[in-house]
Amino acid sequence: MGRILAIDYGTKRTGIAVTDELQIIASGLTTVDTKELIPFLKQYTETENVDKLVVGLPKQMDNTASESEIYIQKFLELLAKAIPHIPVERIDERFTSKMAFQTMIDSGLKKKQRKNKALIDEISATLILQSYLTSQS
Repeated sequence: MGRILAIDYGTKRTGIAVTDELQIIASGLTTVDTKELIPFLKQYTETENVDKLVVGLPKQMDNTASESEIYIQKFLELLAKAIPHIPVERIDERFTSKMAFQTMIDSGLKKKQRKNKALIDEISATLILQSYLTSQS
């Protein structure tokens, strides 16, 4: 079995989380400058055994697509060309940023650390991945 990689896509930064090879535990991996995302993913998938990519699906409260979905669709087209052999699934990512921020508070991070948007993106990706794992069990 290979890892599952989750992506919390953003126009500036993208949070990335990954499972262990048994696909049990979701852990934050890193935050990447979005301009470097495709090269990062290509390199990662060439050196690690990745079975699936999970990309957040941003939705409004009324279940319609968020404005950022336009950018994600363009990214998904590039991703399909760059890494065609790994399937991509989408999962609802509503509230992950708020949940990530609350997770930071609950874990006792100082106010200065909670302003680290890269960390919020990485935690959001981890929450997306954990939500996906939960939906599969």
